[in-house]
Amino acid sequence: MAAMTRALLLLFALAIRSAGGQQRVHNVIDFHAAGDGKTDDAQAFLGTWQAACSDAGEPVMAVPGGRAFLLSQVSFQGPCKSPITVKLDGNIVAPNHIWTKEAANLLTFLGVDHLTLDGNGGIDGQGAIWWDCYNRKKCHARPILLGFARCNNLTVRRIHLKDSADKHMTLFQCSQVNVDSVSVTAPADSPNTDGITVALSNNTYISNTSIQTGDDCVSVLSYTKNITVTQSRCGPGHGISVGSLGRSETAMVEQITVSNCSFIGTMTGVRIKSWQGGKGYAKGFLFQSLNMTEVQYPIVIDQFYCPQGNCPIKHGGVAISDARFIDIQGTSSEQEAIRLLCSQSVHCQGIYLSNINLSWVNHTSPANATILNAHGSTGGMVVPRIQFSDFL
Repeated sequence: MAAMTRALLLLFALAIRSAGGQQRVHNVIDFHAAGDGKTDDAQAFLGTWQAACSDAGEPVMAVPGGRAFLLSQVSFQGPCKSPITVKLDGNIVAPNHIWTKEAANLLTFLGVDHLTLDGNGGIDGQGAIWWDCYNRKKCHARPILLGFARCNNLTVRRIHLKDSADKHMTLFQCSQVNVDSVSVTAPADSPNTDGITVALSNNTYISNTSIQTGDDCVSVLSYTKNITVTQSRCGPGHGISVGSLGRSETAMVEQITVSNCSFIGTMTGVRIKSWQGGKGYAKGFLFQSLNMTEVQYPIVIDQFYCPQGNCPIKHGGVAISDARFIDIQGTSSEQEAIRLLCSQSVHCQGIYLSNINLSWVNHTSPANATILNAHGSTGGMVVPRIQFSDFL
């Protein structure tokens, strides 16, 4: 009995010692990063990553504050031996020239599970030169700023992303993702600078973000399930969008929630958009407790999405159903505050609106709604008035 007691006490002591131990910090400066904003520190970052990723003690890769680190294209690859934290307190800057002619990410995390990216720092894509090149039709491919692919149990906190050449952050084939208190900024006229794009992913929770860009604040693409955006600010930009869907893939989207968000000066508020002739489904939407301030079109379902215009009429479409719009208040900058435009061949089903109050800003005339091939019901006050199609 005494021997067993001593063994238990020893195990307890070891557990206490282990709990009190500190994570090992792998600092990019120790791997010869210059941090002067001029020297390419990509190899120093890769060396730091390799050391941290092979550390079994839940390590930290540290990017210290007060410095700017110039990085060319870098891919941080897993799997790692244990959960890993990248502490970004400094600022990463992209090269200020056209550095690729192919689709690319400036920074990629690939196949890394239990990753946390956290800190007071940021990543600057130096996008102005790219936007000009794109607008002059000389750059057909532009790099994404930060990409995560095949990452499970991912946390991204507090960092600031700015001026990406193209999209700012992408989540591709990821699961169990938490994005919190991240800010994204780019000029309102910067092309295709979406804030956060989610595709082929599930169980993603985006909260307390502030996104001001030239395209969608958040875009949710096909093969996604259980995505939540909450307590966030959007604008300028194109709003929070599901899609576009069905252009070349069979759409599969379900369980999307957008709640307790504000939209300021955006093109749309919440939107589901799909191409004519598409296949698949998008279902299970909840858009709740949203505030709109001078939003062009606050509530949109569009099964005729065609940004270039002059798309031919096609039979079929992505089946959109079970979309609830509840407690949405504010103003539209166009008289048509609600647009529910659904296909003649694949009507929208199960649309529900409740406690909606949208007015046309700076006008005494009321806002209105356009409904085409949409079926559903309303509850409580709904302004503007909704008249659903009464036949199938």
